[in-house]
Amino acid sequence: MLEEEYNPRRRLPPHLRAVPEPEPEFAFSIRDAEAADLPHIREIYNHYVANSTVTFDEDPQTLAEVRSKFRHAQKLGYPWIVAVSPSGQILGYANVSPWKQKAAYRYTVENSIYLRAAATGKGLGTALMAELLSRSKAAGIKEVIAVIADKGADASIRMHESFGFTRIGHMGKVGFKFGRWLGTVLMQKSLK
Repeated sequence: MLEEEYNPRRRLPPHLRAVPEPEPEFAFSIRDAEAADLPHIREIYNHYVANSTVTFDEDPQTLAEVRSKFRHAQKLGYPWIVAVSPSGQILGYANVSPWKQKAAYRYTVENSIYLRAAATGKGLGTALMAELLSRSKAAGIKEVIAVIADKGADASIRMHESFGFTRIGHMGKVGFKFGRWLGTVLMQKSLK
């Protein structure tokens, strides 16, 4: 018989045990995106390109592509925002882009929100959505469309519903990624 079996390990009484350090509070601020943020935005987005079906892109975006989208949004007066940790790390971003290129759609946009994997499930997406909708309304946008993958994006659908987005359609088998067919859920919110 081993000593541990007949002589159980002693434990300190609760009042003498060390108190564990509290987990640091998840903190962030939201601000306009800047050109210096674009490499971080690209890194966040490309994680989803390589590892999920929430975007139907299959090839990583280049920095030139991200810069082009950013400049186009600035030209149109559309919001691009980032969430930043107290240490300056970009935790996530949100933006809107034209829904379609035809002029009659100029008051309708599609929204996008992407978070670093370690920043999910902490309310950051909700905070970015609230700020994005507020800034979109201030920019004169009237309708926001969300195009969400129909598999693996349940949290995104629930968040959009909590902001008053309504389901306006479902398109099945419109994308093919990672060897399987994927559909999209279409949601819409009016900014009045």
